[in-house]
Amino acid sequence: MGQLKIMRPPHFAHVALLWLCLVSALPSVSAAPQAPARKTSNPYKGDLSIFESPGRDQRLQTNRVLDILGIAPGKSVADIGAGSGWFTVRAAARVTSSGTVYAVDINPEAISYIENRIKKEHLGNVKTILSQPDDPRIPPDAVDGVLLLKTYHEVANPVALLRNLRASLRPGAKVGIIDRNGNSENHGVAEDVVVQEAKEAGYERSQRYDFVKGDDMDYFLVFVARP
Repeated sequence: MGQLKIMRPPHFAHVALLWLCLVSALPSVSAAPQAPARKTSNPYKGDLSIFESPGRDQRLQTNRVLDILGIAPGKSVADIGAGSGWFTVRAAARVTSSGTVYAVDINPEAISYIENRIKKEHLGNVKTILSQPDDPRIPPDAVDGVLLLKTYHEVANPVALLRNLRASLRPGAKVGIIDRNGNSENHGVAEDVVVQEAKEAGYERSQRYDFVKGDDMDYFLVFVARP
């Protein structure tokens, strides 16, 4: 009678090797590529008095901008990326003592500069806010109008910023963006990029102007939040 052969289970190392061979034979599945974040320009951190150049009111047509945004006595407005407070003080004069202007900036030095300025100019209707790159930190239901003046190209998280801004807008509030066409790194950003990002954040463009300098480089876009 022949001997009964006992089949022994394969050694663990052999099983592991077999498993690796099977896995390596499967088609590889790569993760879906993620779109890179849009590049931005480096925020200006130089001498803030540069924004006080003579004739800037005429070049930017400040009063017309305020009219389009509906800024009138008693209204509340936010100046996001306020810098030296150049637009802040002009908006403060327009809304009078019965209104409020929120001067918003991520730069502590800019906030300090504006606070010193409003003390010297005795502006009791201006409130400063040290904001976050993705959140202006304006109180809820607080503003009738917003302006980002030559600032949007420096915003690191524009869609998040605009989304977080929505809660601060009163019904019918207008959000104005004045900037210049560029590649996002040269202190400008393409107009269609702004429109697309605002759409992603829940806004629609209501008005468009190119009167700011009249050279087709600068644009003034006005947005309203979609219901």
